Amino acid sequence: MSTAAPTPFPAIVVGGGISGLACAYHLQQAGIPVRLLEADERLGGVIATEEQDGFRFELGPQSFLSTEPLLNLIDSLGLKNELLHADPRAPRYILFRGKLVAAPLAPPSLLTTPLLGARTKWRLLTEMFRRTAPPANDESIAAFVRRKFGAELLDRLVAPFVSGVYAGDPEKLSLRASFPRLHEFEKQYGSVMRGAMKSRPAKGAPRPGLCSFRSGMETLPRALGARLGEALQMESNVTAVRHGKANGNSSFEVDVTRNGRAETLLASAVIMAAPVSAASGILRGVSDKFTAPFSRFEYAPVAVVAAGYRRDQIRHIGNGFGFLVPRSEGLRVLGTVWNSSLFSGRAPENMACFTSFAGGGTDPELFSKSDDEIAEIICGEVGRILAITGPPVTYLVNRYARALPQYNLGHSANVAALSAAASSIPGLFLSGNYLSGPSIGSCVDQANQSAEAVRIYLASIGVAGVGATAHA
Repeated sequence: MSTAAPTPFPAIVVGGGISGLACAYHLQQAGIPVRLLEADERLGGVIATEEQDGFRFELGPQSFLSTEPLLNLIDSLGLKNELLHADPRAPRYILFRGKLVAAPLAPPSLLTTPLLGARTKWRLLTEMFRRTAPPANDESIAAFVRRKFGAELLDRLVAPFVSGVYAGDPEKLSLRASFPRLHEFEKQYGSVMRGAMKSRPAKGAPRPGLCSFRSGMETLPRALGARLGEALQMESNVTAVRHGKANGNSSFEVDVTRNGRAETLLASAVIMAAPVSAASGILRGVSDKFTAPFSRFEYAPVAVVAAGYRRDQIRHIGNGFGFLVPRSEGLRVLGTVWNSSLFSGRAPENMACFTSFAGGGTDPELFSKSDDEIAEIICGEVGRILAITGPPVTYLVNRYARALPQYNLGHSANVAALSAAASSIPGLFLSGNYLSGPSIGSCVDQANQSAEAVRIYLASIGVAGVGATAHA
């Protein structure tokens, strides 16, 4: 007697980082049965919060910007009362000739900051009266800044900022992929300053601010996992996906290994939200068109050093967001966030904690050292900057060999090639931090768009229970 084939899932999401979680949750809220498969024993990817000796350390993203899609998700999960808001006036600093100097956060302060000389300030002041056009070819951030404002602005402000966002090399990062608004400002208005002025939000309009949660950043992936419930399957390693047809429509076989047992799941749609390295191998059985563009993505290795101190050890009380370090300062630390200054509940009473970042696209050699060696180097440098006496009372080191995708020259063409490959396979969708921005807000926004495209596709092929309009 023949055994009936298993009923296919309308949608299977592969990968339980923030992109996969947000996508699966969006589908679930739209009333679409979904299965999320995560290979690890924990959710959230690089989002990780750890408690140690009374400190609450963030070992991945330290905070997030309160974008509208992200706030809507937080509200939907009932986490609004768990939000912590950093002081929007919290100063940021740049290390300049061994001393911390307040970073200019508004155009007027660019003209008064000691970080820049008279020539650079003149180029900034007069930029809006000059009209330029971006080159036809992809341009690096470094080339753009030198062309428009000079090498001094690149070294002292832009390069440290880029290290803080991408941990990348401005000589390699693509302007139009990494900071598309700047490229569009010059393309449309002939001037970055003029474009920024014309694009200012209306007076009184809410502006995104820095946020976290009372119990740390991992609150968000944990809440998403709890809401997904039985739709979530942990420690499930997807080894391959195959594409075929069933009842005249596209269909997928998903090979999964869990607890030493192999099984094959069926799906009408597959959303690939796994990291690039995993996604490339999994999709090899679907099409060879994915292999080349996936192989061109580069990642920056990042070491995160979270350290706690007694306040009486610190002469320079970290009161603000933290500081960034230009490469010209000759240090290995890229920047440091003053967590206990930004958010409550990060350190015990009379204690303080900082999180520092090192490595990145400009110092990958750091990864050849042990965790203790990295901690000694970074805590030593931060200690000298903040005049800290003695070692930290506790510390954690977390290293990510592939922390952040690098939006390098050619990134937009690479993403277009991936999108074309996915579009040629009905029912296959991509989601991840390598597509349209690595921030949590960008990932959630992109995941929502992918989920909506899945819903429309499933409705178009008549999958039972999927309507033409969203339920969420």
